[in-house]
Amino acid sequence: MNQSENILEAGTLYITGTPIGNKSDLSPRALEVLTHADVIACEDTRTSGSFLRSMGILTPMLAYHQHNEHQKTSDIIRRLQSGSTIALISDAGTPAISDPGFLLVRAAHQQGVPVIPIPGPSSGIVALSASGLPSDRFLFEGFLPAKKGRKTKISEIAESDCTVIMFESPHRIIRLLTEFEQVCNDERLCCIGRELTKMYEEIVRGSIHDVLQKMKEKPKVKGEFVFILAGKNYQESTS
Repeated sequence: MNQSENILEAGTLYITGTPIGNKSDLSPRALEVLTHADVIACEDTRTSGSFLRSMGILTPMLAYHQHNEHQKTSDIIRRLQSGSTIALISDAGTPAISDPGFLLVRAAHQQGVPVIPIPGPSSGIVALSASGLPSDRFLFEGFLPAKKGRKTKISEIAESDCTVIMFESPHRIIRLLTEFEQVCNDERLCCIGRELTKMYEEIVRGSIHDVLQKMKEKPKVKGEFVFILAGKNYQESTS
């Protein structure tokens, strides 16, 4: 019996959350799973390899990303059915949330392979919790289409009566704010979370116009962004 079988359940897929920036956010349970799994399936073996080595984790890795997930899913399922314990991680955060993983998790359930989630950070939820915008109801949109369907999607989101969470890249964040400013009223509140949990973490909150101006004032916009838009009818209470 190998070491992983003494600690983990054989033939099980562990959906393992990893830090979105600060390494100290790796949970003890996630550390145990990543240390004792037979294999870690990750988006980028270079990115994950650097993180894993820094945490003293030497578990073998295999690449599982958007360009090969259709081909790799059946191979991973076969490994699981043969008794291997496999941990699925993304480059950062919780797997399968705007990242590869859905196909594998679905296949595991279809084939009767046990799936166990190991909770960890998710940048969308982290940003929402710090935004000061309503969180009792919210919609997660992930990354919006870059071209086809983008205008229609933005118009639909602008009409939402609940808080909406979106991801955006640094080279498109000003474009995104500009597009929403054009379809929302002047007082529509929003919040941007940038480089969350990292050294240059920044949370900017205010009207879309004000947040857009603050982004435009930066000499260069860098980092990973979470954009949160308040619902259409939300009005701020001062009490």
